[in-house]
Amino acid sequence: MPAAAEAHGPPRERFPTVRQFYWLLVMPALIAMIAFYFYPLSKVLWISVTEPEPGLGNYARLFTSESIHQTLLATLRISVITTTITLTLGYIVAYAMIQATSGWLRWIMFCVLLPLWISVLVRAFAWVTLLRDQGVINSTLMDMGLISSHLPLLRNELSVCIGMIHYMLPFAVMPLYSNMKTIDLRLVAAARALGAPPFTAFRKIFFPLSLPGVVASGVLVFIFSMGFYVTPALLGGGRVFMVAEYIGLQITQTIQWGVGTMLATVLLIAVLAMLIVLGRFVNMRKLFGAA
Repeated sequence: MPAAAEAHGPPRERFPTVRQFYWLLVMPALIAMIAFYFYPLSKVLWISVTEPEPGLGNYARLFTSESIHQTLLATLRISVITTTITLTLGYIVAYAMIQATSGWLRWIMFCVLLPLWISVLVRAFAWVTLLRDQGVINSTLMDMGLISSHLPLLRNELSVCIGMIHYMLPFAVMPLYSNMKTIDLRLVAAARALGAPPFTAFRKIFFPLSLPGVVASGVLVFIFSMGFYVTPALLGGGRVFMVAEYIGLQITQTIQWGVGTMLATVLLIAVLAMLIVLGRFVNMRKLFGAA
């Protein structure tokens, strides 16, 4: 019997191996990614170098078109302002969350996450109602006698920044809070016990340890800010153009698909570059709570 078994060789596996089973699970998602993500992106890249004629003429407009320069500068300026203010507010809120009791923490978390449950369109129209000439803010200030004429709060970069900061605040708070939770507060307490003033203990111990969260939140907020479309379109009132709205204008109004896809490709490359930089300096798994 052993000789007969040897002659037939080792028994064949009737079922797929663990590696093969994993591939079977991943394959549908991989096919969907190729069909609905990578293929459209390749088409965007292809159109950017073939319309209206083959070559890099569309990319040369990055250096020659005044309207593109103004749009990119406005996008960069608004994104930097939004990121700076959002990070500052987010850091304060996240720091309050780690110091709060469990009861207060639930309420703060609820208030932070509440805007995510409301449509961006609804939030933008709410800010229009608040900031317009006859809106709540101007009417209240005039009734109190603090101003004699309406303040220009709408259809400018100020209103766009306000709307974007309101939208992006949860995206800054949550990575910061996740990072701050990993900091051992006993280090700060030890510094205080050794005579360090509260601000010195914070500046030399807590803040340096929270820098990975600051960097991650800053990059994420900046990336999202560069791609805003609805909020600048509504609150800017046609006077403030960011790159996403400019791309839409090129494709739907002026029918310059080459210019629109070129800007989309440049924006995508910039985002990927920032994500690569973020991945080199920040442990993303640890930042978002992975063991």
